[in-house]
Amino acid sequence: MPGATGPPMSLEGVDHALRRRVEERDRIAGDLLDLDAHPGNRLLSGMTPTGETGRRWEQAQASLVTLWWLFDAYRRVLDLAAEARAASRPDLGLLTALLTGASVELKPDDVPVEKRSLLRAAGEWVTLDTVLARMDRTYREIAETAGAVDAAWTALLPDLDRADAARRAAGELRESLGAADTELDRLDAEARRLRAQVATDPLGSAGLAGEIAALARAAEARRAALEQAARVREEYADRAARLAGRIEAVAEAEREALRVRDLVLAKIDSPALPEMPGQAPALRDRLAALGTAGGRWLELVERLTSLERGVEEALAHAQRVTESMTGLIGRRDELRGRLSAYQAKAVRLGHAEDIALADLYGTARDLLWSAPCDLRRATVAVAEYQRAITRIGAAG
Repeated sequence: MPGATGPPMSLEGVDHALRRRVEERDRIAGDLLDLDAHPGNRLLSGMTPTGETGRRWEQAQASLVTLWWLFDAYRRVLDLAAEARAASRPDLGLLTALLTGASVELKPDDVPVEKRSLLRAAGEWVTLDTVLARMDRTYREIAETAGAVDAAWTALLPDLDRADAARRAAGELRESLGAADTELDRLDAEARRLRAQVATDPLGSAGLAGEIAALARAAEARRAALEQAARVREEYADRAARLAGRIEAVAEAEREALRVRDLVLAKIDSPALPEMPGQAPALRDRLAALGTAGGRWLELVERLTSLERGVEEALAHAQRVTESMTGLIGRRDELRGRLSAYQAKAVRLGHAEDIALADLYGTARDLLWSAPCDLRRATVAVAEYQRAITRIGAAG
């Protein structure tokens, strides 16, 4: 063993240096045990990683062998130093050489055959500080790989677990409904593929984050669809009965639209009428067809929901058509009221006997009280009467 490069230390200096090195050894031993217990290392140790993870893990395993070998060499020197210090007459020169000199022999023969290429081809003597620096560098490399693997799993597994939980719930619902579901089958296969890839190569699976998140959303959507199907199965009789009632409301609204149309045609000349609604018969047929779906509850959900939406839209349309046509009669009545109001104003202004005003009034009144009423001409006539009275009022 090469000797120390300086003079021997005092006994107090030796005790201080040895105590520091022993504390250092114990701390390193704890760090190495923590590294072995790291979640990333534990997970990788129980599997055969592939891809980028497999490559990094192979390097980390080789480095871990080297790390423990370096630590063992470091520990042996400290054991020698402790033994030398325990002698009745400690050799301060030897202790100084062990603690400060090139006292650690790194022998290739001590390294496993499959790992020897990681070390120097020939043995070498190095100081404890040099060994410590090499251990630190190797430890950081291994810890970085373990941390990267753990971080990759931490980033990807929650969405995979979320997808699995949704798929399990969906599978239970499918069983209870007794229905086949090809979409859920597809999601199951996709989940197996993604989990296998993430489990064996988390470092190479970072690009799958979008696919995994999409899988989780699709699985939750499928679970929601099956939950809705289960609700439909429980509520079908009541919802079908309500639909029948709403369809009758549509039929009544459509009959009302026809009645108002006939009334408008009788009272208004050449009205611009909307197309008449007539959805009730088709809606009844769709409701009757739902009964032929049998136990296909997933299919029934879409059809029932679509029919409910269609019924409400048909009812709203019939009501809008009726309101639109009723508005024509309302326009005629509004013109009648305006004409009467301006006639009263003419009386207040003292022009009740004005022949010109009387002619304008008579024209507008004849148009408004004739059947059918020409709304366009009546509107023009009322406007002319209104302007004439306004001019008289301004002149007075």
